[in-house]
Amino acid sequence: MQLRNYRIRLGKINHIFISHLHGDHTFGLFGLLSSYNLLGRAEPLHIYGPDLLEEMLLDHLRYFQNDLGYDLVFHRIQCRRTSLIYEDKNIEVRSLPLIHRIPTCGFLFREKARERNILKEKITEFNIPIRQIVQIKKGADLVLNDGTVIPNKDLTLPPPDPRSYAYCSDTRPNEAMVPLIKNVDILYHETTFLDQDAKLAHETFHSTSKQAAELAAKAGAGRLLIGHFSSRYKDLSEFESEARQIFPDTIAVNDGDVFMVD
Repeated sequence: MQLRNYRIRLGKINHIFISHLHGDHTFGLFGLLSSYNLLGRAEPLHIYGPDLLEEMLLDHLRYFQNDLGYDLVFHRIQCRRTSLIYEDKNIEVRSLPLIHRIPTCGFLFREKARERNILKEKITEFNIPIRQIVQIKKGADLVLNDGTVIPNKDLTLPPPDPRSYAYCSDTRPNEAMVPLIKNVDILYHETTFLDQDAKLAHETFHSTSKQAAELAAKAGAGRLLIGHFSSRYKDLSEFESEARQIFPDTIAVNDGDVFMVD
């Protein structure tokens, strides 16, 4: 329902990453899988999550939806360590170990470095053939017939910096993540409690807004997004204010918010 409310095309989703098996992170899957079937989905759907996720979903489908018209492909994640769990020509996704009451992992989405952009006028000027264009875009210099070397920097422009996003759901603050998410462009980190309830946060395996801000500062994140607020608090602006005292570029998020990575 939320995907439809925010006009996100269901057909564009081919990979789903689940951090852990608490209901607020999994219950929506059952309806989504059924909706895909009703819509006639044919493409495989890849689902990444802790070991028992596959068993849970297959048990549900056995009783309620045993005639899926598309393949479900499960990828089991080891939550105690970081590992590469998905990769294509543009992006890689790594798991991040989190500290919660049950096996839980976050995710780091990082673009791969793009090739350099060759200047069109240089192609014309030096009559560069296609096979050399390919090498130049990968960083090679151009060697002319008379032996003259044209440096790559004079032929190309650097590509945009690869973008990155880290998602850290339910967890106690975990400093072991700092080197894994170093200089990430956007960090989402749960902040279930304010610092006045730090003891309760620790007991329930959650974080405070202050702790999330401290982690973002140590990691050198570009921006911090906070969420997963406890319903005990009526004024959510307090979370933002508390975090900004340590990490000024903090935003308390709402469903449907969109953030661009520069």
